[in-house]
Amino acid sequence: MGQHLQAIYDTRVAEGLLRPDPAQRAALLRLEDLRERLEVRQKPQTGLFARFRKPELPEGKQGLYLWGGVGRGKSMLMDLFFQHAPTTEKRRVHFHAFMQEVQAGLHEARKTGVDDAIKPVAEGIARNLKLLCFDEMQITDIADAMIVGRLFEKLFAAGVVIVTTSNRPPRDLYKDGLNRQLFLPFIQLLEDRMEVDQLDAMTDYRQDRLAGSPVYFAPLGAQATAAINEIWRDLTGAREEELCLEVKGREVRLPRYWAGMARASFWDLCGQPLGPADYLALVGAVKLLVLEGIPRLDATKFNEAKRFVTLIDALYEGHVRLICTAEDAPERLYLEGSGSFEFERTASRLREMEGADWGAGRDALG
Repeated sequence: MGQHLQAIYDTRVAEGLLRPDPAQRAALLRLEDLRERLEVRQKPQTGLFARFRKPELPEGKQGLYLWGGVGRGKSMLMDLFFQHAPTTEKRRVHFHAFMQEVQAGLHEARKTGVDDAIKPVAEGIARNLKLLCFDEMQITDIADAMIVGRLFEKLFAAGVVIVTTSNRPPRDLYKDGLNRQLFLPFIQLLEDRMEVDQLDAMTDYRQDRLAGSPVYFAPLGAQATAAINEIWRDLTGAREEELCLEVKGREVRLPRYWAGMARASFWDLCGQPLGPADYLALVGAVKLLVLEGIPRLDATKFNEAKRFVTLIDALYEGHVRLICTAEDAPERLYLEGSGSFEFERTASRLREMEGADWGAGRDALG
């Protein structure tokens, strides 16, 4: 039998890797129960026809839905569980990226003329999978809302255990969305088949890490880069992956992403032909952005300056925490060219976003 998750947590606290938090430790009881059920499921079946029987979990829920506010440690707890889950047939994926894969799979399945495209997609996902962990479940797209209920139903039926984190309880998913009444059976499915647990931790650990620390580094150079690298390692534990956002048929790529935090260059986001819809999708996917290499801008970089203004407006309105490196102070980034007068508002917003507590009130992401 594997080591109890709470014991692993306590060891990390003793080593100074984590701060003790009663709510986090309590949430591990739920995850440990699920881990032990998976362990029972892994034990070999005996007796006649045993090899034809699919081992089922003991009676109880078939997963955990862990929700709570920003920076409370949901992703950290899920990662701890995932790391020690007693199966190799497991996958951890950001929910947004997973739904994009599902949409692509449905597109291919429909080409074959099947009556129910979701069936082969779900079967393909479940074929060699016993555990599926989603980070940051949120439903903002009508297409996803119409698919996700039937998909989860088939995954549960196939015996897949699902663990997900979210910023909001199931009843608030797709809140005020188009045709939400069609989505309500999925909410009921989640509440019936998954343990729903709120992580009401004492501290916003992400804000706590940044409290009192600079978040705007100028000028550009080795010192600014080193500072950003240190912050990024501290926030992510040196873990990252690429996140691709699909917006109106095109892709917006965030080259470095982990647990609601993204890292990209100015040219990744403002040097490409992106617009308001792209930046709103970004705001919907991240709660903290590290933006590197903001240059001084002039009339020859009008388009880049305009995109930068739009990006900062979206981040500001969405209360996304911003950490950045720049060639100069906000007020000196765009002194000449069309729109330079309007840029004063952007500079003012950048100054406001430097505040240690800025963004702490955001409750839309977890």
